[in-house]
Amino acid sequence: MRAVLTKVKHASVTIDGELKGKIGRGFLILLGVAPDDTEEKCRKMADKLCSLRIFDDENDKINRSLSDVDGELLLVSQFTLYADTSSRRPGFSGAAKPDLAIPLYERFMAHCRERGFDVQHGEFGADMQVYSQ
Repeated sequence: MRAVLTKVKHASVTIDGELKGKIGRGFLILLGVAPDDTEEKCRKMADKLCSLRIFDDENDKINRSLSDVDGELLLVSQFTLYADTSSRRPGFSGAAKPDLAIPLYERFMAHCRERGFDVQHGEFGADMQVYSQ
């Protein structure tokens, strides 16, 4: 499992011009799933990302977590995180097939929600436009 995490002031995802998910302060997470990923890897990744202390405290020290700032999550599936770019035409055989990837993507969201976070999301496999600031 691979993730790109961006700390945002706000972020959103649209599909075919329709707003699918929107958050304020929090994390935009692009999540890729590999064929050998498991429920345990998924849980560990969710726990790790949700507990990162990367927000400034009152002394401008990076010391606060997502829960400390009442942050939100926007999760977007991103199979391209497993792209093979050794040629000019990327290959994606390193990404899990939907029958494995979708349940783990949904399980990741569930783990984050179990930790008390509001989780907005895109749509697995859709052509999504993501905005963040």
